[in-house]
Amino acid sequence: TLEILPEKWHIDEGLESTGTFPICDWWNNIDDQLLDSLIDLGISNNYNLEMAAHRIAVAQNTVRSTMSSYYPTIRFDASWSKNRSSGMTGNTPNVAMVGSYWSLGASFSWEIDLFGKITSQVKQQKALYRATKTEYDGTMLALSANIAKDYIQLRVWQSQLEVALEHTQSQARVVKITEDRLECELGNMLDVTQARELYYSTKASIPKLENSIHTMINAIAVLLGVNPDEVYPILASKAPLPDFHAIIPIGAPADLLRRRPDIVKAENQLASYAEALGIAKKDFLPTLTLNGSIGTSAHKADDMFGKQSFSYAIMPTLSWTLFDGLDRKYKIAIAREQLKMAFDNYNLTVLNAVSDVDNALSSYKAALLYINAMEKVLEQSNKSFTLSLDLYKSNLTQFSNVVDAQMNVLENQNSLIVARGEALTNVVELFEAIGGGYTCN
Repeated sequence: TLEILPEKWHIDEGLESTGTFPICDWWNNIDDQLLDSLIDLGISNNYNLEMAAHRIAVAQNTVRSTMSSYYPTIRFDASWSKNRSSGMTGNTPNVAMVGSYWSLGASFSWEIDLFGKITSQVKQQKALYRATKTEYDGTMLALSANIAKDYIQLRVWQSQLEVALEHTQSQARVVKITEDRLECELGNMLDVTQARELYYSTKASIPKLENSIHTMINAIAVLLGVNPDEVYPILASKAPLPDFHAIIPIGAPADLLRRRPDIVKAENQLASYAEALGIAKKDFLPTLTLNGSIGTSAHKADDMFGKQSFSYAIMPTLSWTLFDGLDRKYKIAIAREQLKMAFDNYNLTVLNAVSDVDNALSSYKAALLYINAMEKVLEQSNKSFTLSLDLYKSNLTQFSNVVDAQMNVLENQNSLIVARGEALTNVVELFEAIGGGYTCN
């Protein structure tokens, strides 16, 4: 596996890095206290996480159930029996026999782990248990990342709504300017209709944004495992996007092997298939079972513990299957192929993890460069709008230039908001890719 890992990430220039690997509470790097509390609530309430916890309990009890094979099975029986046998079954007729008796007894069966088959079964179940635990870690990581992504998208739409509301006010003032110029016979009706068209177009985007905000709050509530009414008041309140600049704790590629849940899960699944192959091979070996019983029986209850009423038996049994139609041979072949598939799956999981991290680094770096450029574009858009409006008031330019400038400012503001949201999302995806955890152990 180490052969398919790069020595370092391909894209890390221009990114501020601590050089250490994050192991806990990665969302604290986003520096948003509300987001921190939402993720804590989601981890406490989310139903997918609850089901993952139940699967851990099932796997743990499966290990204990398998370990019980180390011990004998003991059974206790107590009974009273009354029977009548026919006297007409022989050559000569006889009197029917009637009898009754009491009996007490205990029996046991114990398979001796002579060649370590039970030990291998226990190891297999322990590996599956560890895989289930890492599945829980993966579910928790995905949950926290999804909450963060939805929260970021919510803030993006809220910021765009705020921009739309601000622009409707600005555009309404421009509409008033065109109407006043028309009354003074300095403008024309085309200017008025173009101004109104842009104003109503911006106003029409507001209900869609409000609906997107509402549905996103519902989606976050589902992730948190609560009724939307419980979180609506705090999430509906406008708040700015968190700062998209973050110190990226990239770490070495080999750190993925011990931190990323899907890799750890694949590793434990590989170990379980290796044990399964060993179990299949042990089927060719004999099994030693110790069976026994002890008891007492008598017609009268008072005689139950008399010396002559006791009976016992002990039966060590060595069983060895000599021929089964090559069934064991094919089971070994199946187990071997399953082991190979698990190994391929492990290597593929590692490759995907490396690709995820590298893509997230590339996306974040590109987002930073794009934001830097868009900030300059927006600055020039605002200047163009101010200049075009002043020239229009002086009757030195057509109103279409004002409309174009207004549209550019609105589009560039929205693009910048989206870009900042995407940069934050890239940060979340990076922490998700490198397997950031919930608590420090």
